Amino acid sequence: MGLRKKLYHIVENRQGKRWWPNLVFTNILFTAILLNAVTYVLSTIPGSQRQHQGLWTSFARFSLVFFILEYMLRLWVCVEDNQYKHKIWGRLKFVLSPTAIIDLLTILSFVLASLSPKLAVIRILQLFRLLRIPRYARSLRLIVQVLGHKKDELVLSTTLVLFMLLLLSSIMYYIENRFQPHQFSSIPATMWWGINAMTTVGYGDIYPITSVGKFIGGLTAMLGVGLFALPTGIIVSGFIEHVRGQKEPVRQRCPHCHQEIYP
Repeated sequence: MGLRKKLYHIVENRQGKRWWPNLVFTNILFTAILLNAVTYVLSTIPGSQRQHQGLWTSFARFSLVFFILEYMLRLWVCVEDNQYKHKIWGRLKFVLSPTAIIDLLTILSFVLASLSPKLAVIRILQLFRLLRIPRYARSLRLIVQVLGHKKDELVLSTTLVLFMLLLLSSIMYYIENRFQPHQFSSIPATMWWGINAMTTVGYGDIYPITSVGKFIGGLTAMLGVGLFALPTGIIVSGFIEHVRGQKEPVRQRCPHCHQEIYP
């Protein structure tokens, strides 16, 4: 096995099991990503920039070098993957992949933020590197699989929630607009109330004052509890089905009598 192939297995973990070089690399990468998220948050504390300016700057420069090297390493070894096999077009395809784009954006955020303090807001892009963690966490990969398996049901339930939000907000707008023209000024403005009511948050900045409006508001809150429970139930059932599918053996049926064949 050549050096590039060994490094590919260390970086991408395609051997089907964890081995110590991959574990070391993964833990170092996790630590760097999490520390960058923590330092980004801590650097916004008043006075922190002035007291720890040298520490933040040094760590940002170290992180920039580390992530550039990691990006170049992945770009070099990606041709060991069959989907990126061509040494030119394969690497171009890798650069345009979602994970590689996230890596490149975070590197650019380091560079641009260091050029001018006015561009510090672009450091928010560094938080997107947290999305890289699901590539190694089995539990988070499981979530992605379940969401993909239940996407049709989730789309249907989400559509139902949006329909009820629009319908109830429209009804409330026509009820309350005469009495509160500034609060319920339009259907989009009333949808803010609808979101608060359906999620039972209730910020209190906008609320109905008429009897009919209060009745619709209470009905909206009760419907919201049930409607928002639908996606949760769908996801939970997806997890149950996935776990059962892993534990229970796949049973086949006889093509003639259609009886189950037990292993």
